[in-house]
Amino acid sequence: MPATTRPPRAGERPGTDRLFCDPVEFDRMAAAGELLEWSRIGPYARGTPAAQVRARLAAGQPVLLPLDLPGAIGVRAVLPDARLVLLVPPGFDPAPATLAETDAVVVHDLTERTVTELVGLLGSSLPAPARSPLGGRAT
Repeated sequence: MPATTRPPRAGERPGTDRLFCDPVEFDRMAAAGELLEWSRIGPYARGTPAAQVRARLAAGQPVLLPLDLPGAIGVRAVLPDARLVLLVPPGFDPAPATLAETDAVVVHDLTERTVTELVGLLGSSLPAPARSPLGGRAT
């Protein structure tokens, strides 16, 4: 669950969707090394709390973090065994410098196919893919 200084959006649940904190608390977390990576985006800051990630890894569970490339590189600096997987839409050609930083590229034309490829890359201990709350299924 990412931490952020921005206010919750409609429907977001504090402590479930995101850790919402004030800028002073966020800066304290960053200074104390409690974030694997963080960045400022406009007037707000966002980051990945380390404790949750380390707890899952210690339990032998894989962790998937939706990060931009600088954030992913920041995580790898702290967790050298992290594998960086670039998700790209069909027909997208990543820059060679981007490819040099990643371990794999997955084309994400279908969510379920992407999950299957990620399970193949990271191991089979991932839970079954979540289904749409609307009951739909990607085809």
